[in-house]
Parts: sequence; C-alpha cells; structure tokens
Amino acid sequence: MSDDSAASPPVTPGARPLADSTPAPDDDPGLDPTLAPAQAVALDSADGGRPHGIPLGARLAALVEVVLCSSIPTQVAITLALSAFGWRPIEEDGGLSFRFVVALSLADTALLIGLMAALLRARGERPSSLWLGARPPGREAMLGLLSIPGIFVVVVLLLNALRVLAPGLRSPDGNPLEQMLPGEAGSVALFGLVVILAGGVREELQRAFLLHRVEQYLGGTTVGVLVLSVAFGLGHFVQGWHAVLTTGLLGMAWAIVYVRRRSSVGPVVSHAGFNALEVLRVSLMGQ
Repeated sequence: MSDDSAASPPVTPGARPLADSTPAPDDDPGLDPTLAPAQAVALDSADGGRPHGIPLGARLAALVEVVLCSSIPTQVAITLALSAFGWRPIEEDGGLSFRFVVALSLADTALLIGLMAALLRARGERPSSLWLGARPPGREAMLGLLSIPGIFVVVVLLLNALRVLAPGLRSPDGNPLEQMLPGEAGSVALFGLVVILAGGVREELQRAFLLHRVEQYLGGTTVGVLVLSVAFGLGHFVQGWHAVLTTGLLGMAWAIVYVRRRSSVGPVVSHAGFNALEVLRVSLMGQ
C-alpha cells in the first residue's frame, strides 16, 4: 500500500501528515513519530494531546470520515444488499443466521479497509505509515503474541467475577453469537477465520484510523482512547452488558498499546489470537 513517489504529498490545512521519519525515542512522549516536523498541528501533551487551531470545516470533514468508518454505514449498506438477494439475518427459530453473519463480516472488512485506505491517500497520508509504523513488524507481532495468554486469563477471571458479583449484567438469553456457532468442524474453522479477519485485523486497523482522526481534529489522544473504547464496548451490546464492559476494557488496552507504539501489528496479533482462543473455548466447552 506504500507510495514511493519522491514528491511531497499534498497537505490538508490543519492535518497531521504521516511522515517516514524514525520514531521518536520512547522516553520523549511529547514527540509523535507520525508528524512531519514542519507540518504538524500544535499538540499540547499536558492536555491529552488536544489539537489546537483547527478550522471548523476541517473538523466537520474529519467527523464525516469517522462516521463513515464507524462500521454503521457500511454494515447497513451491506445488510440491505444481502437482503435484496434474499439473505435474512434471522433464522426461522429466531437465532442469528450463520451464513449472513459470515458474509456481512467479511464484506464489511474488505469494504471498510478499502475505504480507510482511500481516505488516507486522499489526504496525502500513507496507510502503511499509520498501520505498520516505523518499528520492526516482526518484533511487534511477537509482542502481540506474548500478550495473548495474559489477556485471555484476565478476561476469563473478569467474566467469572462479573458472573458472581453482578449476574444481572449477563443476558438471560445467552450470547447469540455463541449460540449461532454450529458444531461442525468446518463451520467452527470458518467462524474462527471470520473473527480473526473481522475482529483482529479490521477492528484494529479501524481503531488506529479513528484514533488518528480524533487526535488530528476532534479532541486529541485521551478523548480518542476513551470515546473509542466506550464505542467498542457498546458495539458488543448484543452479547450482554458483561461483554460491553469486558470488550470496552480490552479496546482501551489495545488503543493504549497503539498510542505508545504507533503500530497496529501488535494489537492485530493480540486481538486475533484472543478471538481465536474464544472460538476454540466456545466450540469445546460451550458458553
């Protein structure tokens, strides 16, 4: 996805273009390696990296991009398209349709990643700089891999604690996504692939893109991490309030990792691995 043109990319007024410079030292959190020195928006690390001096039009344009890439417009459009071909999200027994969820998730992943890449390029930014960063991807992938067991154990402990201390947070009807999962090995493997691509890959690239826009135009780093974590949790409301709380905290952890390392590789590997373990757990042990 990289662009090797020697010419400098056009700069939208108020934007923070992604530079090809080496990342700033870890001991200087005030420097952001994704900023071109002469073109950076003024950021004050003391107030959560809040951008200053951004024109209203630029903020509104960024807000439109955030809404477009929130998954709501794309999933509504794909749902309407699938429905036009006779696909229905709900089976006759009232449960979610496995094939519909698979088709919707994979189509949304492809559409959304393409849309985000196009919007980045339209502003003269490189998707590879935003998502891969300047750190060695192999090392980032290893860090993500090493985080999976710890995250899985913490989530299991948290869910069990919520089951005991706040049983009302769990949906009385159970988790519809777990109930939807067929018992056949082939279907389990397919669903595992879906949660890796639509969950691990798409959601972490999406998180980085949305956080990048909020940092640039809409409130800064702290606002971005908090708002996107709440939204990520609420996006799992269908699974129950316990899932909202747990996934919101997970989203915050992955967002903080991205902010610290400016690479989506680690969060992608960590998220994908966690999702794969969850599918394996449900297929072997049930809910």
